[in-house]
Amino acid sequence: MKYVRFRDPAGAVRRGEYEDGFVHFGNESYALEDDAIDVLPPCEPSKIVCIGRNYADHADEMGSDLPDRPLLFLKGPNAVAAHGDTVTAPAGKERIDYEAELGVVIGEQCRHVPVSDAMDVVEGYTCIDDVSNRDDQNEEQNWIRGKAFDGAAPMGPVLATPDEVPEDATVQSRVNGDLRQDGSREQLIFPIPELIAEITTYMTLEPGDVIATGTPEGVGPLEDGDEVEIEVEGVGTLEHSIRRP
Repeated sequence: MKYVRFRDPAGAVRRGEYEDGFVHFGNESYALEDDAIDVLPPCEPSKIVCIGRNYADHADEMGSDLPDRPLLFLKGPNAVAAHGDTVTAPAGKERIDYEAELGVVIGEQCRHVPVSDAMDVVEGYTCIDDVSNRDDQNEEQNWIRGKAFDGAAPMGPVLATPDEVPEDATVQSRVNGDLRQDGSREQLIFPIPELIAEITTYMTLEPGDVIATGTPEGVGPLEDGDEVEIEVEGVGTLEHSIRRP
């Protein structure tokens, strides 16, 4: 199944089933791009746990060594943006990058989850763009300015249950229609169960929290007005634009 969180014409927040371009709730159906509804992020995370250098080719293009354990950093709720939003980048920066990622949405509160049980706490998957301010990322160790600014984590448009997403699902990005990244879930250095086990060794994950699993090679800069598409096989396509003040 696939689900969409949305605000209906009366202003109520709903979660409807998504099929063939339409969102169904009760007796009503809306096209995903219908101006009558506002598509919302698929969940309301208390935090987004991001994984750095989880694709070998991306680590290589960034001139970085492969980590011997998952490299973790956080984005807060302020970073969440929705399908169709315009992300305003911090002003005065030379390089703002796109990073296509598979997002894992957690379905229940969990801590100390063993690898063998990790998939039991997964509600589903979504698309996420780890929008990155390279100017400040390259100058700091904790990456708050580089990764956690407002709107730095567009996600959506749907939440797809795990059965919808192949083990070798493609993860792609396009900018103004041009393919920029073309990776696969099976290229992850640390697979999803290992990520969940590692993260919950240190912190509690709450329902709606998201793990951004890392990006394949091909990241690059965004210009003012660029249109970004993040597509994960079995999930769909997240679309957003960028504003460079």
